[in-house]
Amino acid sequence: MAGIGSKWRAVLLDLLERSGWSAGQVFFATLLAGGTTVAVTGLPWKYASTLAISAAVSSLVLTALQYLVRWTDLKFWPDTLARLAKTFLASVAASVAADKVFDITSFDWGTAFDVAFLATISSLGKGLLAREQAQPAPPPPATDGAVTAVAADLRTTPSTLPTQTYVEAVKR
Repeated sequence: MAGIGSKWRAVLLDLLERSGWSAGQVFFATLLAGGTTVAVTGLPWKYASTLAISAAVSSLVLTALQYLVRWTDLKFWPDTLARLAKTFLASVAASVAADKVFDITSFDWGTAFDVAFLATISSLGKGLLAREQAQPAPPPPATDGAVTAVAADLRTTPSTLPTQTYVEAVKR
């Protein structure tokens, strides 16, 4: 049985993994939304960095909220859908936060949704590429010669964390 310290470590790693991916996805989505005809020097590096940091913070808040309401121990597709929704929301929130003076009537919603869509698609790709089936641990040898059964938590996960770390983080 794992201790409390390993649970907190696993949760912290899960929070960092999710916020880091959100930041990266939004950063590159912002650069891609700038268009392919723009020179490297003309790319919105500062704006993309601001959005990435805002998306990481939004992801941390949304994931912490998910942990607070104990909505973490999900199967692969519900977990993936929750991640997609959080990526989309974090990206839109980052776009709103990056606007110096937010005005709902003059805000560039088209660009914000373009970036959010690209980030969400990349999040789906990451989840599908990270999909991994946990392998059961071999049962320990019994002292009396009998084989003992070990309950393994088999699941697929959209996380890039090692499966056992992910399972430790999200289990209740």
